[in-house]
Amino acid sequence: MVELIVGKKGKGKTKVLLDRVNGAIKDANGSIVYLDKSTKHMYELNNKVRLIDVSGYPLKNSDEFIGFICGIISQDHDLEQIYLDSFLKIAKLEEQDVTSTLEQLDAIGTKFGVSIIISISLDKDEIPASFQDKIAVAL
Repeated sequence: MVELIVGKKGKGKTKVLLDRVNGAIKDANGSIVYLDKSTKHMYELNNKVRLIDVSGYPLKNSDEFIGFICGIISQDHDLEQIYLDSFLKIAKLEEQDVTSTLEQLDAIGTKFGVSIIISISLDKDEIPASFQDKIAVAL
């Protein structure tokens, strides 16, 4: 249950992600969480969306990030969607292979019925082959 918004830095992925989350809140029956590296976009988000500034938590690697996501899901049984902006930075995956982390997120999302929409600063051809069909927007 992972969707990807892909493109190099500065291509407009965050705008697409913000538009998606603000549009989704109208039809949501449960809660929506938006994870980012700062609170910079706080005023661009609908006030019904929970913004989490991941930089405030001492995550050291992608395994800890997966645990963080599981913690968010476990404390909110009404959670429908998680939006991840600046994915490589908040998941501690800069200059690393993203395949295993994406596979784990996909499995977690499927198991708990949570859609995970990810903005990732990679070109479409840099996305692992197994996730090419998960690309919703390529910029």
